[in-house]
Formats: sequence, structure tokens, C-alpha cells
Amino acid sequence: MSNIRITKQFNFETGHALYGYDGKCKNVHGHSYKLSVTVIGKPIKDTSNVKYGMVIDFGDLKKIVKEQIVDVFDHATVFNKNTPHIELAHELKSRGHDVILVDYQPTSENMVIDFSNKIKNLLPNNIKLHSLRLQETETSFAEWFASDNE
Repeated sequence: MSNIRITKQFNFETGHALYGYDGKCKNVHGHSYKLSVTVIGKPIKDTSNVKYGMVIDFGDLKKIVKEQIVDVFDHATVFNKNTPHIELAHELKSRGHDVILVDYQPTSENMVIDFSNKIKNLLPNNIKLHSLRLQETETSFAEWFASDNE
């Protein structure tokens, strides 16, 4: 049977700042991110399985991505914990803000790598993460492909 790719899209709002950057993005700002998650696998052949004909139930994929990424990053601010932004992060946290501290510069490129690691480890064994596309603005996005990272 053929391998099939299926994609589920997600939206979330996240703030960040790029410490040491030489442009406007050094300032705290936010984006309306669009994340496309594509997995690949063979549709279920067992006619007695309630998910017959599916590669993975879109609801199951949604649960993984929502718990690992959307619910965590939505309306949070992301800072690299190894920069002076840590002081701002602590101040915001003390005032009840959602802050995520990561060990990388929170660019779309690095975020999509982080997201790939969070997702691929939770997929069923017969399903593989094929690609991610993280759109930061209407015209700018980063993509991760499993085939580029084997």
C-alpha cells in the first residue's frame, strides 16, 4: 500500500526577542504563527479498526501538537535563557506572564527544530514526521524536513 502524507495546521500567538540581533527583532515583539505538521505513513488496512483508511486520526495528531506546542507557546513570550533577557523573563514571570526559556535563539529556524523533536518522539511507531512549516509572517517561514535530517 502507498505511503500517504497528511497535514494538520495550527495557529498560535507568541512573543519573542532576539538578543544581540542587529535589527528591530532585538525588541520584544510577537507573531501570529501558523504551524503545518505533515506526517507520513500507510493508511490502516484493518477493516475492523475504527480508524480504517486513516494514516493517523487528525484528532490524535492534534492532541500531540496542541499539548506539546500550541498550549505551551500560545500567548507566551520566548527568551533564550543564556542571555540577559533572563532578567526580563523573571520580571514578567513574577507579574504572572507566561514565559518560556529555551537554550537557543528563538528564531523560526530554531523553533521548528525544537518542535520537530517534541512531535516525532510522540508519534506511533508506524507514523513518521515528514515535515514542519512554521510561518512567522505572511511572507516568511522556516521549514524542517525529515529527509534533510537523517
